[in-house]
Amino acid sequence: MERSAIIKDFEDTGALLKGHFLLRSGLHSDQYFQAALLLQHTLIAAKLCAVLAEPWQGKGIETVISPAVGGIVVGQEVGRALGVNAIFAEKDDDSNLLLRRGFSLKPGEKVLIAEDVVTKGGRVQQTIDLVREHGADPIGVAVLVDRSAGDVDFGIPMNSLLKLSLPTYQPAECPMCKNNIPIDKPGSK
Repeated sequence: MERSAIIKDFEDTGALLKGHFLLRSGLHSDQYFQAALLLQHTLIAAKLCAVLAEPWQGKGIETVISPAVGGIVVGQEVGRALGVNAIFAEKDDDSNLLLRRGFSLKPGEKVLIAEDVVTKGGRVQQTIDLVREHGADPIGVAVLVDRSAGDVDFGIPMNSLLKLSLPTYQPAECPMCKNNIPIDKPGSK
């Protein structure tokens, strides 16, 4: 699938936002991908996640896991495309990820981590660590949008539909803050 078609899906669904945003990483940006606005369109979500799953076909993936909340739909659709179970990890009161709801992983189980957007990769890394804590084998990472433009390295293969190098700023250097532009935190929190 061509990059322009993927970007068009984000724009057509209102998921590509422009303004002044506080990212989960603590950085500021003038652009934000609200993947939930795209993922609510089930046919588009299924189409894009099927493309995202293609590189993982035939790799022996047994389970797809996602960090809640943003990655749940991506994980579900990637799991469906691969014909495997999809589970998710949830935060505890200290923002650590854990398995709840009866979800489990077996030692040696081959697991793919799925997420909607990665900027610095903190939640994905927590998910990888959780998979390893259960003795399972994290095979790779599948993400709709890699805002790091490929700079994030999890030590395992990662593929994305889009790799973008969008400007991010430390709060003290943010030009939108310096111009007193109100900040928005559109994430899942």
